[in-house]
Amino acid sequence: MRHHTREEIEAAAHEQMAALEGVALTPKERLAIPPQEMPAQDPVARRRNMQEVALGYTATQARLESLRCLQCRNAPCVEGCPVRIDIPAFLKAAAEGDFQAAVDIIKRNSLLPAVCGRVCPQETQCQAPCTVGRSLKDAAKAVSIGRVERYVADRERDQGRAQLPAIKPATGFRVAVIGSGPAGITVAADLRREGHAVTIFEAFHKPGGVMVYGIPEFRLPKKIVEAEIHALEAMGVEIRTDFVVGRTRKLTDLMEKDGYDAVFVGSGAGLPKFMGIEGENLVGVFSANEYLTRVNLMKAYDFERADTPLFRSRVVVVLGGGNVAMDAARTAVRLGATEVHLVYRRTEAEMPARVEEVAHAKEEGVVFHLLQNAKRIMGDEQGLVKAVECLRYELGAPDDSGRRRPVEIKGSEFIMPCDTVIVAIGNDSNPLIRQTTPGLVTTKWGTIVANEDGATSVPRVYAGGDIVLGAATVILAMGQGRRAAAAIHEMLMREGPYRRRR
Repeated sequence: MRHHTREEIEAAAHEQMAALEGVALTPKERLAIPPQEMPAQDPVARRRNMQEVALGYTATQARLESLRCLQCRNAPCVEGCPVRIDIPAFLKAAAEGDFQAAVDIIKRNSLLPAVCGRVCPQETQCQAPCTVGRSLKDAAKAVSIGRVERYVADRERDQGRAQLPAIKPATGFRVAVIGSGPAGITVAADLRREGHAVTIFEAFHKPGGVMVYGIPEFRLPKKIVEAEIHALEAMGVEIRTDFVVGRTRKLTDLMEKDGYDAVFVGSGAGLPKFMGIEGENLVGVFSANEYLTRVNLMKAYDFERADTPLFRSRVVVVLGGGNVAMDAARTAVRLGATEVHLVYRRTEAEMPARVEEVAHAKEEGVVFHLLQNAKRIMGDEQGLVKAVECLRYELGAPDDSGRRRPVEIKGSEFIMPCDTVIVAIGNDSNPLIRQTTPGLVTTKWGTIVANEDGATSVPRVYAGGDIVLGAATVILAMGQGRRAAAAIHEMLMREGPYRRRR
């Protein structure tokens, strides 16, 4: 399929906008406005660079897409948003060309609009119940809320107009935040706004959590995350890197010895899962977590300037069907692999990855092998990967997730030659905090048990994000962070400092 250039897309949008300017549109006329195509890098060109694939709307496109909103009174899109952004209001402002007002409305509820506009699965959240998509009987034609959100956030940043939120007078309370991912950033900002002193403890040498080490540059440029981190620091939040809670310092010591009045745990889910099959210890087998961390956080793709060692692959097999699997496969393409194969045991309809990410992977040459899965990884006499033995599957009855269960077809084994295998079947929570925190209740999967407000079994210790949800989305983590921050603030104002309760 031919890709339209940004200039062609803008010319078409300008022509459409000219016909609508100043017209009081009826709902029927709004439904007739075509969805705006997202400009993107040419698939052939982007296979050899790490630059962002989706180029973002133009101003005209952002206005046109916003005009498609019917301004429903019941606002089902808001119900689908984990942080309950006033979506109709920000789209109305954007449609009128008041982009600053639009981003101001978003920021009442979301601190990371440029991030969420890029990586959140709007199609299963705010856009899923969109009346436009339902009226047109095509979910893909719902208003592209995330793309407009991205535009107004990028515009504010590029124009240098972003302002820091107001900080209330100092309360004297100190809060420790473990982890600098979406949940941790949200808690830190909300509590700092209330006048509390906040310190973020980050295990890596760079803050940002999964947004920095997990999501590739071509999906989320790191300069965007860095801008949010700088804003936190400008608000007065202290960030301490290379600090592993549970090893550098126990969680409870932060309160008992270091004087913090509350702790929020937002340490994410960074422990890779493996399949438990033969050959996973061979040279050339990676967890997607390690593979992406080497590339994203440590810039292993920059072969001329980075010292990070990276296995130079020719034929790569990625096991999994989520966004992380797509990220790993598309990264392997950019690192020079001649073939990249993605193996998934269900059909494309059951894939948890975003439709957009699947489409981009296919455009970039990733070969999909559906209803298949690895049985064992085969090595040569030097212990290097040489192939994957796979089985074919068919779909049976639905499992607990609601998706049809894959059932192996006996005797369907076949060999897929390769020199690299990337396992992308999910992550668990790192056990270090739970192992070193007496009384902290966790699930059998290692996630922390917390109530709706984030409170855990340990007094004054709250948690949210992937450490509670398992692997989830940026916006879901932010939603949990917002609720936890409100609960921590209320608790501190009610109960006073930690030393008082001892």
